[in-house]
Amino acid sequence: MSNKINIGLYGYGVVGESLHHVLKHSKTVDARVSKICVKQKDKKRSLAEDWFTYNKEDIINDNNINLVVELIDDADEAYDIVKRCLQNKKSVVSGNKKMLAHHLDELIALQERTGMALLYEASACGSIPIIRNIEEYYDNDLLKSITGILNGSSNYILSKMFNEGLDYDTALKQAQDLGFAESNPSLDVDGFDSLYKIIIIATHALGTYVKPDEIFNYGISNISDEDIQYAKEKNLKIKLIAQLIKLDEESFTMFVIPLLVKPGKYIYNVEEEYNGVVIQGEFYDKQFMFGKGAGGFPTGSAVLSDITARSHNYKYEYKKQKYFKKLNYRTDHEIEIYLRYNSIEDLSYFKFENITEKYSGQEYNYVVGKITLSNLLKLKFILPKLDVFLAYIRN
Repeated sequence: MSNKINIGLYGYGVVGESLHHVLKHSKTVDARVSKICVKQKDKKRSLAEDWFTYNKEDIINDNNINLVVELIDDADEAYDIVKRCLQNKKSVVSGNKKMLAHHLDELIALQERTGMALLYEASACGSIPIIRNIEEYYDNDLLKSITGILNGSSNYILSKMFNEGLDYDTALKQAQDLGFAESNPSLDVDGFDSLYKIIIIATHALGTYVKPDEIFNYGISNISDEDIQYAKEKNLKIKLIAQLIKLDEESFTMFVIPLLVKPGKYIYNVEEEYNGVVIQGEFYDKQFMFGKGAGGFPTGSAVLSDITARSHNYKYEYKKQKYFKKLNYRTDHEIEIYLRYNSIEDLSYFKFENITEKYSGQEYNYVVGKITLSNLLKLKFILPKLDVFLAYIRN
């Protein structure tokens, strides 16, 4: 593409405004925002009115714009914008992980047909360049697992609960006040944000796309003081993690779940709004990546990195899809979990393969045992209604 980049920007929220600021102070790329499309006409903004349009067609059909940056919350609208821009011979940078997680296989095929590029580093781990590293450095068949704290909002909440003794509601309110969590925080605290990110990462890491409904995800919204107490008594912390595991040469699995973390593990000391990702390989053992996972400037910097990459005509090659055998996704994998519950009725939903520890008390009850992901997946949409909390115990 031309070294001079004229950007059509969709969305001018926290990340959009941060990107505009970062671009003005960047010396690495000849790029400027030409036009910004927003929805609300009466919202007070830091730029003059003539920067903005309220019609998405004004960017899609502008021949002077040679790169579109999509940073809106609405996944359906984002999908329409990205698809039409690619069809209209405009490359796109996107940060919308929900949209990507639901449509990535289609959008990969669309890039192939149009010759355009879709980059989305900001969708996966905030400021951590995980996707490009997997594409370029881990473009071999030696990768065994990826374990990551992929959501800065949930990690901030858990840090405040463990380190400062805050209750869940107070810690959540702090995260919302700081702009780390939305007014409706379900996307973050119920594990959907991490789910969407691990789907994107897995597509590059192993070459197989899996639909969101086929993967178990469970968050921290039901966590209680008793769960914090249990972890502290065991000298552990609770972190919301996404995990991808290559089970053998033919198959893999992945899931999102709170993890009881031992001291000495890389992610044990990842606190506040930071993300941390551990990549394990056949011969290089474990490598750790760390960085801010929430906030306007970290995410805006990741978007800038994609803009700079496009100035050099960079595009994802999807090497694992093109050059390696496709792996099968499985859910029959057993994991060990801690399950805190109040009623026997709630416990009856869980079909444990075996139970190794059991406690009954006046305040709460818990069991520790092994269960298949397929059983948990059947409960995915029931779990939020049960008075339970579960966490993964990994050896």
